[in-house]
Amino acid sequence: MTTIKPPVLQLKSVSRHYSQGGRKLSILDGANLEIATGEMVALVAPSGAGKSTLLHIAGLLEPPDAGEVVLAGRTSGRLSDDERTALRRNDVGFVYQFHHLLPEFSALENIMLPQLIHGLDREAAQERASQLLDYMKIGPRAEHRPSELSGGEQQRVAIARAVANAPLILLADEPTGNLDPQTASYVFEALEALVRQSGLSALIATHNHEIARRMDRRVTLQAGQIIETK
Repeated sequence: MTTIKPPVLQLKSVSRHYSQGGRKLSILDGANLEIATGEMVALVAPSGAGKSTLLHIAGLLEPPDAGEVVLAGRTSGRLSDDERTALRRNDVGFVYQFHHLLPEFSALENIMLPQLIHGLDREAAQERASQLLDYMKIGPRAEHRPSELSGGEQQRVAIARAVANAPLILLADEPTGNLDPQTASYVFEALEALVRQSGLSALIATHNHEIARRMDRRVTLQAGQIIETK
């Protein structure tokens, strides 16, 4: 008998509003989204449409004004702040347009740190960090600090760091937006291979339509709704 896995991420009638100049600005207005295990979904929308807000809500970085975020089968609105933090730390990986690597640490150490914070011993953290760097094809750069790495290398380190603790879903906000087209394509290939090999789910905001077409589905934001696109 086949067991059907629940979606890794569900947004159920999620709304988020801001006040601007005395009027209410609706970023999300009863929006719905489901992402299955192992599925890569592209979020393609113009600047200012609310992509970052959607990713922050999906990753439990900020709460919705209404609706529910269900992550790994757990309804986050019913959780305490500590429980939400633990769920985010254990099950979500984040990648941003700017890598946000710690400049005083090497590439290897940047990937080890979240594992050490998570409770893994140093030897195991170093071994996994080395494996991830090799997988991202930058193993020889392990001892280099971020300032000694190219933009593409820095972003590959950031991706490896995001998956170091084996999350269930990766949320990426324009992960190749700061790179030239050739480097962006190379970085996305590494990201896609890592996601596919590990069985991760991913929601990736991008302006790059070529990259978006390489994912399983594409969605956009329109009038506060999450709409499927071709």
